[in-house]
Amino acid sequence: MVQWVHEGYVADDDPGRLDLDVIHGFLRTAYWSAGIPRDVVARSVEGSLCLGVYSPSPEGQQVGFARAVTDRATFAWIADVFVLPTHRGHGLGRFVVSTLLGHPELQGLRRTMLATADAHELYRSYGFADLPDPSWFLAVSKDAAVLYNQA
Repeated sequence: MVQWVHEGYVADDDPGRLDLDVIHGFLRTAYWSAGIPRDVVARSVEGSLCLGVYSPSPEGQQVGFARAVTDRATFAWIADVFVLPTHRGHGLGRFVVSTLLGHPELQGLRRTMLATADAHELYRSYGFADLPDPSWFLAVSKDAAVLYNQA
């Protein structure tokens, strides 16, 4: 387990400490995952390198989260980064992104990617940039996958 501290808040990669109720509670209302079922969140957490951020209170309640979908050798996709609204304003967005990108298992990767609708400047400050040639990248949407599986 790796652990970091910022203004009394703690971030770590202990999967046993993650609070799925908090994670699902936020993600089911987020613009990128609205309505996501709890079992899908559970599987995504299980298959990823995750960081939880915990309050400095004695209970150490989870107040933030980020995950990397990664092979831990060449590629990572950063996803589901959030800080609960009641804990914003303490630099925790930068804290969770910094700790995830600095995680020992994510060093030396050829490519780290993410998507965002509203935090471009935050991620640019870590070296993320627009794709040089977006035409290289393709995606299958959920609707297309449903159609494909019915064929």
